[in-house]
Amino acid sequence: MPVNAPLAGLPDVTLPLGELVPRFQRHYFTGPADIRFFKSRCFTFGRSVQYMPLVRAFLDTCAAERDTDYRYLFTLLGSELANNALTHSRSGEPYGFYTLKCERRDNGLRLTCRDQGSKHTDQASRPNRFEHLTTCASRLTSDAESGRGLAMIDSLASSWGDNGFTGTRQVWFFLAGDLSGSSWNSLL
Repeated sequence: MPVNAPLAGLPDVTLPLGELVPRFQRHYFTGPADIRFFKSRCFTFGRSVQYMPLVRAFLDTCAAERDTDYRYLFTLLGSELANNALTHSRSGEPYGFYTLKCERRDNGLRLTCRDQGSKHTDQASRPNRFEHLTTCASRLTSDAESGRGLAMIDSLASSWGDNGFTGTRQVWFFLAGDLSGSSWNSLL
């Protein structure tokens, strides 16, 4: 029998997402009632978009002591990094994963998303080709059908960047506590 052959006769099972989180890390997802002071938090998520509610809970909890606008914006931008990892990297393929790491700074939060590298890189011949991500502000329009994610991060984050490696990409953004460097306040 092939390794990936379906198992006959097994019922579908619904499992609460919280059951996938180890007990010692549950406070990463529970919101302000149980937030602990942290220098950094790191969690690895599986390849399924079904984990996105868990991703949003993680991001919202990381920014729990901030005001509503900050929490919303941090969660929005972090969700975009996670979605990009699933859509544009090998993290979205079978057995894929990506890691989100939130670092607390004196003046804001920095989020890094490490994925498993570009789907379009020939890993055998050039595993760590160096190529930084770029964005175009003209893609941030209501009629654009794709490509808005990095343009949105460029516009709404205080700063952002990536490590440039296509083999294992790390994309990060920093959101200042007072939202300086972000166009968020000009949108309101």
